[in-house]
Amino acid sequence: MSITSLLQLIVSSSLIYAAPLIFTAIGGTFSERSGVVNIGLEGIMVMGAFSAAIFNLTFYSTFGNMTPWLGLLAGGFIGILFSLIHAVATIHFRADHIVSGTVINLAAPAIAVFLTRAIYGAAQTGPLGRSFGRSNIFLLHRIPVIGPIFFRNTSGPAYLGILVAIIAWVIMFKTRFGLRLRSVGENPHAAETLGINVYLMKYAGVMISGFLGGIGGAIQAQAIANEFGILTIAGQGFISLAAMIFGKWNPLGAMGAAIFFGFAQSLARIGNYIPIIQDIPGIWLQILPYLLTIIILVSVVGRSVAPKEIGKTFIKSK
Repeated sequence: MSITSLLQLIVSSSLIYAAPLIFTAIGGTFSERSGVVNIGLEGIMVMGAFSAAIFNLTFYSTFGNMTPWLGLLAGGFIGILFSLIHAVATIHFRADHIVSGTVINLAAPAIAVFLTRAIYGAAQTGPLGRSFGRSNIFLLHRIPVIGPIFFRNTSGPAYLGILVAIIAWVIMFKTRFGLRLRSVGENPHAAETLGINVYLMKYAGVMISGFLGGIGGAIQAQAIANEFGILTIAGQGFISLAAMIFGKWNPLGAMGAAIFFGFAQSLARIGNYIPIIQDIPGIWLQILPYLLTIIILVSVVGRSVAPKEIGKTFIKSK
């Protein structure tokens, strides 16, 4: 295998596995920048994957090749609805953020598998009607040297995620909405004195995280698993949280960390083609992403500066 072909394989595989992490990590950034801890991203991804799979199987005959892309919207919509449970519990009923997120993570797989059994008579949906395949990025794949490596036979959703990360950074750091969102996470009482609706901004942050987390789950189901089952997500939400922290609650940083974790996950599939690691037992490459998640959380969390009021209950002034 030539160097160009090897690099193309590494880049394309890394982006395929990174795509769901990119969306979910960016979603977590919006929630936590508003001051709401959202460890329920795992459960939101599960519901996004479930709804996208159901949409895909139901409407493939109607929408054809557009079905996976529309499935992203279906997953995002259900993600919003499910994130509202977390928002209402933490913002209005002042529940502990970690407890609420844990409930989301426990409830989502049970609900999704129950409904899957009710609809299909099994714990899995079976192969989807249409999944995301590898594709060329319009015109860019023709660029000499760079084109074949980065833009040929690669993941369309990953490049959409990169575009979303750039847009999210602009929104968060260059717009009035982003300034208000960040101010609510840093000092909600000061933001309230300036006329900012703190509750509304917190709801917005959590709902955006639900939308993007649902899309992340939809990509996982339609680009990697090609079905929905109990193991479709299997920890991807927690890896996304690690990417968000590693990226220091910055959309671009979260995107870069997600691509790094995507590369780690892809090694289990492409390790045999890489001379340096081809002799490493496959089981070690499979546990590498989870091991890296623990290492990064232990080594980075203490040095990363989270929003000042994250996880704290806000009570509106009288």
